Amino acid sequence: MLIPDTLLLAVCGFGAGMPAERVGEAIARGVRTGRMPEPDICQIEDGLPTNFDTRMRRARAIVLGVDRLDRDTLASSDVFEIATRARQGGVPAYAVTGMNKLDAFDARVLDLQVILEANGTEELSAAGRKLARLA
Repeated sequence: MLIPDTLLLAVCGFGAGMPAERVGEAIARGVRTGRMPEPDICQIEDGLPTNFDTRMRRARAIVLGVDRLDRDTLASSDVFEIATRARQGGVPAYAVTGMNKLDAFDARVLDLQVILEANGTEELSAAGRKLARLA
């Protein structure tokens, strides 16, 4: 069995001026610049697509793109569900966020390998380049 080489970008919007599509494309641009294959972009603003688990199992890792990570907003959220499924499925998970308010324990519970803070398309692309080296 071959090790997958594609990242699954599970992204939300980063506020009104930065919809999920733009967030995903900015991170993807960085991933491509980092010489990884074209990532699979999954917008999760309207819930998880029915084929999410299949896409996750085909991925080398999941990158969660969410504008804010904190304990209060994670409870019963799609982000928490994705991190849980990734952990249970043995798929590494990373996060790119505009604001990280998780403490080390909460990040460990979610089993996030790395949490990168980024705002704006240039910082999101830089995070994608860094993830290309880490994943």
